[in-house]
Amino acid sequence: MTEESKTVLRATKIAAVILSIHELFGVSVEAATDIYYRSETAGLIEEGVGDLHCRSNKYLATIIWDEYLENKSHL
Repeated sequence: MTEESKTVLRATKIAAVILSIHELFGVSVEAATDIYYRSETAGLIEEGVGDLHCRSNKYLATIIWDEYLENKSHL
């Protein structure tokens, strides 16, 4: 697999997870994008840690949402 194809697959996965956050939790796409990129899980997905990128979009969206709620409650 070329680096270009890996980049395309990664971008497609990220977009799908962001869309899942938007659909599952009723936030705007902009808010979902912000939530995704502020999460620690996003970094792990992009690094391929624990094969998280192989998990379903809804599963990852739920993990990221839970992380968001936990961080929000600490503010």
